[in-house]
Amino acid sequence: MNDKNTLRPLPEFNSDEEADRFVEEADLTEYDLSGFSPVRFEFEKKAARINMRLPESLLAAVKTRAQARGIPYQRFIREAVEKALEERKP
Repeated sequence: MNDKNTLRPLPEFNSDEEADRFVEEADLTEYDLSGFSPVRFEFEKKAARINMRLPESLLAAVKTRAQARGIPYQRFIREAVEKALEERKP
């Protein structure tokens, strides 16, 4: 494994095809990936709906946190519910 100081920055790509080709062919251990963060993909269809009332200040705080993470506030709420359920597994 390379020392972090000798890692190269990732190149910029002009298309998804270029990025796909790079990932298939490159040795990613040679590149600095420290700026990356995990991304969670949501594949399950969202068919059920809920409607709830919140204090405006709480909704504003939720929207601020979601915006800071770069995600829609409803996804932020869904993740918070999922996390609460995961923490309470018997």
